[in-house]
Amino acid sequence: MILAVLSALAEPTRLEAMRLLADGSTHCVCELMQKLCATQSRMSRHMRVLKQAGLVVDRRDAQWVRYRINPELPPSLARLVEAALEQQIVVAEPVA
Repeated sequence: MILAVLSALAEPTRLEAMRLLADGSTHCVCELMQKLCATQSRMSRHMRVLKQAGLVVDRRDAQWVRYRINPELPPSLARLVEAALEQQIVVAEPVA
């Protein structure tokens, strides 16, 4: 399970989605798409990976799917997620 979590959090869009969900409320895919400049299919794929890793839960609301961080994360995984969310993403500039 830990490898699935680390792999899910290693992708920048998924990590940013987790940052948005860290406010404790639920967010629909349309909100996440807009804030992360992602297409609906791409955002849905990212959220599926996070769900399969056990990091988020979803619920259907009419035609929308709403996500939130899994409130039943084991404490060790919750600490890992917290640590990952505190880190800044650093993109190295290519050397010319």
